[in-house]
Amino acid sequence: MNWVLLVALFFVTWWLALFIVLPFSLRTQDDDKDVTLGTVSSAPRGPHMLRAFLRATLVTVVVMGTFYGLTMGLGFSFDDIMRIMPDFSPNTHH
Repeated sequence: MNWVLLVALFFVTWWLALFIVLPFSLRTQDDDKDVTLGTVSSAPRGPHMLRAFLRATLVTVVVMGTFYGLTMGLGFSFDDIMRIMPDFSPNTHH
């Protein structure tokens, strides 16, 4: 696998993982019952982006490690997806 492709896939996967893990353990100002004047009550309370970045990185490392292991270690490719998936076409033979 080309290293440029691996870096591009890592970046796209990390970006998706960031938006998936972003709301985890988020405390809002409304949760703490302390809304700062001029902000909405659903605004985050305190810094949480570092945790979100670390969680997104961890999720991405696991996903990319699995992908790398399946493609390079076991030799699977996108062409193998049709052989792995069950056939959902309607069966005309009864």
